[in-house]
Amino acid sequence: MGSSLLACVCRVLLGVVFLFSGTAKAIDPVGGAIKMEEYFNAFGFAHLEWLAMPFAINLAAIEFTLGTCMLLGVYRRYASFLTLLMMCFMTPLTLYLALYNPVADCGCFGEALVLTNWETFYKNIVLLAAAFVAFRFNQRVQAGYSYKVYWFVALYAYMFCVGFSLRNYWHLPIVDFRPYKVGVNIPEQMTIPEGAPQDEYEYRFIYEKEGKRQTFTLDNVPAEDTTWTFIRTETKLLKQGYVPPITDFLLLTPEGEDLTESILGDTAGVFLLIAPKLETAHEERIDEINNIYDYAQEQGMRFYGVTSSESEAIDRWIDYTGAEYPFLFGDETMLKTFIRSNPGLVLLKGGTILAKWHYNDLPAEEAWPQTFAEVWQGKENDKKEARYITNLLTFAVPLLLVWAYDYRTNRRRKNKSTYEQDNNT
Repeated sequence: MGSSLLACVCRVLLGVVFLFSGTAKAIDPVGGAIKMEEYFNAFGFAHLEWLAMPFAINLAAIEFTLGTCMLLGVYRRYASFLTLLMMCFMTPLTLYLALYNPVADCGCFGEALVLTNWETFYKNIVLLAAAFVAFRFNQRVQAGYSYKVYWFVALYAYMFCVGFSLRNYWHLPIVDFRPYKVGVNIPEQMTIPEGAPQDEYEYRFIYEKEGKRQTFTLDNVPAEDTTWTFIRTETKLLKQGYVPPITDFLLLTPEGEDLTESILGDTAGVFLLIAPKLETAHEERIDEINNIYDYAQEQGMRFYGVTSSESEAIDRWIDYTGAEYPFLFGDETMLKTFIRSNPGLVLLKGGTILAKWHYNDLPAEEAWPQTFAEVWQGKENDKKEARYITNLLTFAVPLLLVWAYDYRTNRRRKNKSTYEQDNNT
């Protein structure tokens, strides 16, 4: 009884964690691909960067499928073995990350929950132990389906997650975990609140006397003792203070003029066409972009292209697209964080992000009145809530229907077997 309960607890823990991890990655496949590129560069496989996106999508789908199988007791032996195998690989890897910090964080939960490398390692120690228990006692876990439909549950979970990832790749992520989400006021997110914790430092002063060096603190520094010769100061951060969610929002003209404050203070509305790299920006929606620029001009609103590319790339873009809007420069990382689309369109008003559009979702000219009216009224959140429910039902309903069919079939088979036994006796 004790081992069965322990196996059940470990199964649920692993299932929930893997489901959450896979879902978080699938919500933001572009962010996952960026993290994969960091790994490839850190370990000397920069030539494999083209694999970053398919690798990120498949990793999310594998974790999601394993989590589903663990929770539902599907392919108990195989699922628990593969989970144990993955943890046997990830645990030493995260130990290496914690010791040498080749990447800032492992990205195991995407942007939904950012852990330090040491926190990730400690988490994986717990999951490794749970995976061993789940594998050791996998047959003591009760299955939610019969073996005949295992294939459907596993395949459907994998295909659903792949499809969900692609939806979030071809459009904007259904949930935005980054600081530049719709509704955020950028100036507020850049401000340090009054009374917020400040950085705490320890200062050490190195002095020399008669060929011997000694370290002093602020309390006992021999500043007035002329027999000591000052050598250097060492500063150590003891505790980091409050860090604003947004610290890197800066927009400059080609001449180097800072337009950040002007744009954030504009209450008429500003369109920003963000393309982190114009060299790889998609060009399928050029007409829609130029038409929205004309609309902005008619409405007395400003419209800028924003990129981290050099002037030559901007000139090529203007020649190819016929763009008449001016360009600003921004940090590439900041632009990729701002919107997961290249290019993507953002509407600001008074520093507040009113709306963001993937290049696949730019509103057509005939839809402008309704689209922009909904944006000004803040109805985007209603659409997002509907999409959450739709995606949840798309995953859950087929599994419930298969479970009901499986349960009914098994019950009918059991009743038939019982009936035959009664007649034979």
